[in-house]
Parts: sequence; C-alpha cells; structure tokens
Amino acid sequence: MPNSVNTNVGAQVALQNLNQTNRELETTQSRINTGKKIGNAKDNGAVWAIAQNQRAASSALNSVRESLQRGQSTAEVAISAGETISDLLLQLKEKALSAADAGLDSTSRTALADEYSSILGQISKAVSNAEFNGGNLLKQGGTTINALANSDASSVLTVAAQTLTLSALSLSTSSISTKTLASTAIGLVNSAITEVSSKLSKLGTGSKALGAHLNFVNKLQDTIDAGVGNLVDADLAKESAKLQALQTKQQLGVQALQIANQAPSILLGLFR
Repeated sequence: MPNSVNTNVGAQVALQNLNQTNRELETTQSRINTGKKIGNAKDNGAVWAIAQNQRAASSALNSVRESLQRGQSTAEVAISAGETISDLLLQLKEKALSAADAGLDSTSRTALADEYSSILGQISKAVSNAEFNGGNLLKQGGTTINALANSDASSVLTVAAQTLTLSALSLSTSSISTKTLASTAIGLVNSAITEVSSKLSKLGTGSKALGAHLNFVNKLQDTIDAGVGNLVDADLAKESAKLQALQTKQQLGVQALQIANQAPSILLGLFR
C-alpha cells in the first residue's frame, strides 16, 4: 500500500477494532446492569423464546397455587365446623341417655329437652357458618371443590361436599321430651356420630390431597424458575472479569488509533 494522506489503512483497522471493543463493552455493561445475558430476542432468539415459554408456565402455576389454596381453606373450614358438630353430637347423646331414665321427673326432663333442642340449633348454625369464599361443603347442596391441578386447566382435584345438616343426619325431628323418644334419639345420635366421623374422614383426605399437590406445585414452580435463570441469567463474576479486560482493551485501542492517525503527518518530513 503506498504512503498516502487520503487513505490511512492503519487508522481504519484500529477504528474497527476499537468499535468492536466498544460493542463488547456495551454488551458486558448491559449484562451487569440487568443481571441477564439474554435480555431480549436479539441477544439469542431461540433461547429467549424458550425462556418466555417457561416464564408463561411458571406464571400459570400462580393461578394453580391460588386455586389449591382456596380449596384447602374451604376444606379446612368445613373440617373445623365438622369437628364442632361431632362434639355437639356427643353432648346430644349425653342428654338423650339422661332423658331415657324412667325415674326422671317432668321438670328435669323438660330441662333436658330444652338443652337437646338448643344443641340441635347449634349444629345448624355450625353448618351454615362453615363457609369460605362463598363455598360451603356442609350445607344441603354444598359446594364441591374443583381445584386446578395443572397450568392448562385440563385436570382438577375434587373434594366432594359432605352434607351435615340435621335432615341429612336424621335429627331434624328428634326429641327427648319422653322416655320413648329419648330411647329413639339415642340410636339416631349414635348413627349420626358414625356418619359425621366418616364424612370428616373424607374431608380430611381431600384436604391432605390438596396440600400435597400444593407442595408439588411450589417445587415445580421453583424448578422452572431456576431453569429460566440458567438460560438467561449472567455470570456476574465472569462478566466483571471481562469488563476489566475490555476496559483495558478499549484504552489500548484508543492509543493505537492515535498512533495510526499520526502516520500521515510523518510524511511531512519527506518535504523538509
């Protein structure tokens, strides 16, 4: 290449190298600022698309978690009310046994009957109050839980309603106002105790299933988030070391460009 003041090849090469260093430095600084090696589609379209799909899956699992938590809370409220009803049935049995005593005077029998009726009312109140977020598993025609089980809503976890109203327990017309009625009430209450225990067992199993699946969803979401991080997160220790190298390289590039730019001026010496 002839010596020329019109074309300075050395300066062009030095400028190209400096520009490349500046681009790499900009990329490294962006990774350090954002903490991501792939922040948008132009960084790596294929990996970015995979990461976006996984982010969508993770976000969808938030709805699954919320659905499971609502279902679990509804079931736990029903279980608490059911346990209260079970305890009240034990009190009913005690009153019925006392009223079955043939030697009981009328005043005592009336008092027992009033207490028995009051406890029946408490059972009805417990059933009506066993509601969470509009769902009640214990009332007549109660709400069956259908909690989301996966991120595309193609599967649900079901906890069936377990009716514990007085009519469902065959106690709506029971009374202990006479010895005969009291003897009949004992059998009815015994049956009700057995039925409530069975239904509470089913609710407990359902609630446990919801809790177990919720734990699984939490772990799955954590795993997906970690996978996305592996795809797009920057290694800040590596980027920090690279930053130091590029800054040094940038300074050297500036000096090289300055030296190359001085080459045409050297030609002036030929004309002195």
